[in-house]
Amino acid sequence: MSGGNVVLAQPRGFCAGVRRAIGIVERALDLHGAPVYVRKEIVHNHHIVSELRKRGAVFVDSEEEVPQGAVCVFSAHGVSPDVRSAAAGRQLDVIDATCPLVSKVHQEAVRFARDGRTVLLVGHQGHEEVEGVLGEAPDRIVVIATEDDVRRLGLPDDTPVAVLTQTTLSFDETERVVEALRARFTDLITPGDDICYASQNRQNAVKDLARDNDLVLVVGSYNSSNSLRMVEVARDHGAAAHLVPDAQHLDVAWLTDVSSVGISAGASAPENLVDGLVTRLAELGFAQVELQRGIAEDVVFSMPGRLADPVTGRVPRTPLAGEISTAPDGAR
Repeated sequence: MSGGNVVLAQPRGFCAGVRRAIGIVERALDLHGAPVYVRKEIVHNHHIVSELRKRGAVFVDSEEEVPQGAVCVFSAHGVSPDVRSAAAGRQLDVIDATCPLVSKVHQEAVRFARDGRTVLLVGHQGHEEVEGVLGEAPDRIVVIATEDDVRRLGLPDDTPVAVLTQTTLSFDETERVVEALRARFTDLITPGDDICYASQNRQNAVKDLARDNDLVLVVGSYNSSNSLRMVEVARDHGAAAHLVPDAQHLDVAWLTDVSSVGISAGASAPENLVDGLVTRLAELGFAQVELQRGIAEDVVFSMPGRLADPVTGRVPRTPLAGEISTAPDGAR
């Protein structure tokens, strides 16, 4: 291993929905004090969850675990109507941090189901986002993931169907599934691209990294769907690629015969984890760092009105990535 250079993807890391969701939990803690209960992980990153837990957030698997009447934040991945009903039954003080782009998929599912269409939801069975959308019309929604699933569907080819997708999928893989659906069904509606802008932008940046670098490292947690898809995209475009939750998970053996390393981060990965990985690579001889030319994202999602300042009535703006409390122990 002789060292080399590092290229940082642009864009990478936090998206607008993640910034908003984390900001909602932090704002809820400021307004209500600890504990604030959060149903599931607010976003799929263990470092974020750990830092919020230290501030007083309590993460639970079910709304049934939240004490009656307590403050409960729904995660960025969204929830089903049954969860909302259960929370109302427990008189929980709900703050909804569902990403607006996920909410859009929920609304589309309800509309198409009411129109009598079978909704084909391209996504990963069991993922929290998929479970939430599926709950909107469980009798009319079918979850599929592959072209083989399309062939196995027990539906007549003239069935009125609508296609929706999980927001964090690989654009290229999803397009192949949608093309298989178009080839089979004669009455099919695709309302638009449900894969979120941030997932697409990060996947496109990773494609460029894969073409120009020997190795691609994606910073993200193992349960982060969009981060996993980025690794797959890099491999599909010819580079060795690995998911790296943080610098401690870097395997030095990956750097053998490597002269250039591309680094990106999933939409729920904080920048301080990228900084840590860059520092570790510099220690190993990869000290020259450059920034990839790419898209500068300026999307911002507003915070819920109920988080307004009780004195001024102003709704706080969504924090920028650098303003979110994700510093490691002892750094704040």
